[in-house]
Amino acid sequence: MAAHLADTKVHMLPTVGATRRGGADVLAWSTDQLPAHRYFRAVFLLLALTLFLLAGFLHLDIELFMPLFRGQDTGPPVTSIMFLKTHKTASSTVLNILYRFAETHNLSVALPAGSHFHLGYPWLFLARYVEGVGQEGPGLQRRFSVMCNHLRFNPTEVQKVMPQNTFYFSIIRNPVSQLESAFTYYKGVVPAFRSAKSLDAFLASPHSYYKGSLSLQNAYARNNMWFDFGFDNNAPAEDSYVQARLAELEQHFQLVLIAEYFDESMVLLRHLLRWRLDDVVSFRLNMRSERTVARLAPETQERAKRWCALDWRLYQHFNRTFWARVQAELGPRRLSREVARLRARQRELAALCLLDSAPKNRSQITDRHLLPFQSGAADILGYNLRPDLDNETLRTCHRMAMPELQYMAHLYALQFPGKPPKNIGFLGK
Repeated sequence: MAAHLADTKVHMLPTVGATRRGGADVLAWSTDQLPAHRYFRAVFLLLALTLFLLAGFLHLDIELFMPLFRGQDTGPPVTSIMFLKTHKTASSTVLNILYRFAETHNLSVALPAGSHFHLGYPWLFLARYVEGVGQEGPGLQRRFSVMCNHLRFNPTEVQKVMPQNTFYFSIIRNPVSQLESAFTYYKGVVPAFRSAKSLDAFLASPHSYYKGSLSLQNAYARNNMWFDFGFDNNAPAEDSYVQARLAELEQHFQLVLIAEYFDESMVLLRHLLRWRLDDVVSFRLNMRSERTVARLAPETQERAKRWCALDWRLYQHFNRTFWARVQAELGPRRLSREVARLRARQRELAALCLLDSAPKNRSQITDRHLLPFQSGAADILGYNLRPDLDNETLRTCHRMAMPELQYMAHLYALQFPGKPPKNIGFLGK
């Protein structure tokens, strides 16, 4: 994006008690003549002027000093968070970030009730899908600090579980690559995908495979992100309808991130939530090996955009608003610096934590608690940790590498020690 920085205007303070020394006017400040609050304001503005002049003289980036004067990135961290976890959009990595933040700060998480792993998906979310939601007493609904498991967005029911001051955000991905990932991951369970030899074959004649009467079962096969936001994924992509739904999302969500710009998304999220750098560092989770990623021909990509026209409109809209928000909140230079800091810290932690920084397939992972769930034809990768870590470092590294099912089960056991633990079947006993 082009960098268009607004001109910075510095207003000079009025002269107070000027005297002359050696032919030059000198400000003679007197705390007896100037009220305390005006005195400190004057000192602050003089300091600001000095920094701006020094920055110009030394050719420093003026944005480096802007947070000091805008008052941003200050104050307590945001701890009431609702993350709409969309499918196949790098959302598992975001989930891990939120789980770690919740555990570090001893925050309650709205977890699926009983033996379930989703909050009612693919049905619209209801508050009763959350474990312990009604345990505050007669007429009192229990509130949680963090909600981030898969659900189909239903704002009135979410508001029964989350506080009024909750920060709502989500993440989306280019629908072409999102659909390709969904086809590989869900081929064995989605009726529309089962008999198609490839995504190219499916998109060449999608109505031969896709039956609208099986809309819930086929939710992954068409406009899946639109569906996750609570809308009809089979609706015609008429402009008035699309604009009305996008306006609804703008009302509910303070931020929608873009998977293709994950690091930039984390920088902006950290800025808005006032979190520390280590709160948003991550290892990529639920990632497929390259051999299971299909390369789509240009005509297939265009067919995917037409087939998932609602998702394409969703992506275009929030891709624009994301970059407008980056420009308004950070500016390109600060964004570049913060992304570099984030990536450097992640490389540092990868070197510290991982036996080999490259992710491994399931046959190479030695700790079964770090085995990721496998689905369809996707080869989901995971990590091995270094064997020489001290206990505290091991705990930190283990949390960063922990797949979402294991981490959810871990938090469930912490929050509800009296309940039967979640049974992750593929790990065995």
